[in-house]
Amino acid sequence: MATNAWMDVQIVQKRLEADDIVSLLLRAVDGARLPLFEAGAHIDLEIAPDLIRQYSLCNRPDDDRTYEIAVLREPASRGGSAAIHDRLQVGQTVRISAPRNHFPLDHAATHSLLFAGGIGITPILCMAERLHGAGASYEMHYCARSAAKMAYRDAIAASPIAARSVLHLDDGPAGQQIDLARILADPAAGAHVYVCGPAGFINAVLECARAQGWAEEQLHREFFAAPTDRPAPEGADESFTVTLASTGLSVEIPAGRTIVDILGEQGVFIPTSCSEGICGTCVVHVLEGVPDHRDYLLSDEEHARGDRLTTCCSRSKTPRLVLDL
Repeated sequence: MATNAWMDVQIVQKRLEADDIVSLLLRAVDGARLPLFEAGAHIDLEIAPDLIRQYSLCNRPDDDRTYEIAVLREPASRGGSAAIHDRLQVGQTVRISAPRNHFPLDHAATHSLLFAGGIGITPILCMAERLHGAGASYEMHYCARSAAKMAYRDAIAASPIAARSVLHLDDGPAGQQIDLARILADPAAGAHVYVCGPAGFINAVLECARAQGWAEEQLHREFFAAPTDRPAPEGADESFTVTLASTGLSVEIPAGRTIVDILGEQGVFIPTSCSEGICGTCVVHVLEGVPDHRDYLLSDEEHARGDRLTTCCSRSKTPRLVLDL
């Protein structure tokens, strides 16, 4: 089960990075060093009691004194982004988790293609800084609707990564708009693709890459929200049994209910946050049975392995699952 080692940090800077995007710079309250993190990592931020959201770290991963996140104000905010924009202020103390990473770089890659759409720049920017610092081969393509909506544009221009970064604006001239087929042509062995942003952007990059012959193990993506057009499950949901390995407790998970909800009613509480199969907070290990994966977090390889599942949304293909709880 995912666990959180909560830390108190202070907001030492809040800055408008672009239209509807603010960044927060966080520092340990006691001035201590923060846990090191790898590019692609994120933290849980407790915005208010019972309001926890995940945000990618976008500062240099060798910085152990501060964490930086950037937050887009979502029109349909469930409270998280609106609270950060409207209520959190410099000087306030908030709680965060230690970093964890579901979107890591493959450091053995011969070349890395980085694609960011909108607020998806946050983990991608950190990746570019990490690859540049390591002297690795990479290029970054950053797409936004307009210059006013492009966070960190000036910071990128002033950074050494600018030489390997291409910025694409939807409202810009045709010649600077992104040409995925050209960029993804002729996939090289050992090269990897990383993409983060809105679901439509991610799917466009991945579909083009697959059409150009990229293998699945070369493709890496991170969703910030579940796609609105997620495919419907095959057939009607059926009930199944979940057994806890530690106690032998067995409960039935009926159609229309989640593992998290039913176990919670039995006093077994699994930490959750997104409830959409994106953040990884509720992931548990599977000891027996075959999961019916409904998440956007685990890779195709991890789905095939079947040894973990997101308990907030996934179900079972077999009558019984035994969980490592």
